[in-house]
Amino acid sequence: MHHLQRLDRPSTPRSTHRSKRVGGRYTPPSSELVQITSLKSLLSGVRTVVPSQQERLESKDELWCVGDTSLVAQKCVAIVGTREVSADGRARSRRLARELALAGVVVVSGLAKGVDTEALTAAIEAGGRVVAVIGTPIDKAYPAENKALQERIYREHLLVSQFAPGERVFPSNFPERNKLMAALSDATAIIEAGDTSGTLHQAAECVRLGRVLFIAKNVVDDPTLQWPKRFLPEPTVKTLVATEDVLRAIGAASPEWRSK
Repeated sequence: MHHLQRLDRPSTPRSTHRSKRVGGRYTPPSSELVQITSLKSLLSGVRTVVPSQQERLESKDELWCVGDTSLVAQKCVAIVGTREVSADGRARSRRLARELALAGVVVVSGLAKGVDTEALTAAIEAGGRVVAVIGTPIDKAYPAENKALQERIYREHLLVSQFAPGERVFPSNFPERNKLMAALSDATAIIEAGDTSGTLHQAAECVRLGRVLFIAKNVVDDPTLQWPKRFLPEPTVKTLVATEDVLRAIGAASPEWRSK
């Protein structure tokens, strides 16, 4: 039996995602677009939130989805973090995504550069399923280098946006995107993030909604960071050492691992 390696001791990733098709125009989805009236309707019968937040979720605006919406009903874990990810952070992102995918867990992330791209790509490469939640309307791709990845996700997995096709994109879209990822997922794992990272919007939303939040051990142990100290006292916040920590927290079974 192949035991999960500690995520605070990363190995060098086999490959780092680089979109092969940088040139060319993004091809947005057409007839496959599904409009969902509210976040609550998407989560109904799938995930609950603490009572104090239920009314707030009911008031959430419509969602636009392309792909397999049944993925939301499966065990889902968001893997998020900085765009300017280190080599170690890249390796941790990929390992966690790969091992979750092999355990049958859907990997959720935001299609930004850095941690998001590494996690989504590694999960797909491992044969897993993914949900990408974007901060732009579905008819736009940002960053442009991820347009081929975004097209693959809406064709083979699930792409979700809170923003109507044709809408302008504002900086405030991206914190809202992070909050949506927290709601859609059983747990969130932050792999690498600084004290001013937008990822902290997702951390705060996890606490509000009663979702499990994992903070990678290397982040917790970093003496230059202050933000983990604000979250660790919360009952739903945990230190992430190995993938088994996440599987146990969301009630997913560990598979029979094989060395690859």
